[in-house]
Amino acid sequence: MRLALKVDADTLRGTRIGVPALAGALKRARAGATFLFSLGPDHTGRAIRRVFRPGFLGKVSRTSVLEHYGLRTLMYGTLLPGPDISRRAGEVMRSIRAAGFEVGVHCYDHTDWQDFVTHRDARWTEQQMRRAAERFEQVFGERPQVHGAAGWQMNEAAFVFEERWGLSYASDTRGAFPFRPKFAGRVSSCPQLPTTLPTLDELIGIDGVTAQNVDRVLLERTAQLRDGHVFTLHAELEGMRLLPVFERLLSGWRTQGYEIVSMATQRAALNDATLPVCEVVAGTVPGRSGTLACQVLEAA
Repeated sequence: MRLALKVDADTLRGTRIGVPALAGALKRARAGATFLFSLGPDHTGRAIRRVFRPGFLGKVSRTSVLEHYGLRTLMYGTLLPGPDISRRAGEVMRSIRAAGFEVGVHCYDHTDWQDFVTHRDARWTEQQMRRAAERFEQVFGERPQVHGAAGWQMNEAAFVFEERWGLSYASDTRGAFPFRPKFAGRVSSCPQLPTTLPTLDELIGIDGVTAQNVDRVLLERTAQLRDGHVFTLHAELEGMRLLPVFERLLSGWRTQGYEIVSMATQRAALNDATLPVCEVVAGTVPGRSGTLACQVLEAA
């Protein structure tokens, strides 16, 4: 059985500190993963705009945002100018690829994408994605092959651009199995490998789940699952204070018989001709505020 890991690096701090820590843990466990980078300015402080989103304050209180992100990061884009992540941490990004891990695009400006993409037009969306692609090429000297949307937020134009981009695959959605996305009546040829498992910050603080037992809760779920799942982790969480939890998960998954791989490895096992076509709609996920791009499980 295979279980793919997707690492989202949202901030400068997460890229500089959390990403190398995760790479070290993965190397020690002989595990693969895909690292997706935010490549433009770190404007994390502007996330305060989400204060009126249903469930946002509850999630903040459960997952100790200040503890995980740090005060300085939470001021970027408001009281402090937002540092340019790829220009300040490009060497770290290249070191991850040099260590043998797959790398791809998370976004250009994480906060702007997460907060605005569902309400913006094709021109704005394409500009954001082109900026991210150009920065990726500046850092790595090659075109990206995978995109994983910040906050699982997408619109029709983003799906269209991924197809035109010629990506091997994308991981922008929440769902249950790989599929070809249908959005607003259009079917994309770019397969989606959705995040299929809950993230740690969606579990902690609910029904008695803590940082001390969340690994056991997640391992109970994966003990009952089939092949082909994707787990998303964050450089700012599992790469820092939750690193011991992640290391326990790696050990537990190995015991359960999983091979821990990159999403590229998972993608290579797919037959595009047999992938189901599924609608993508705005849906909700337990433990996470707002709506996300979600796979409709009945084939379209």
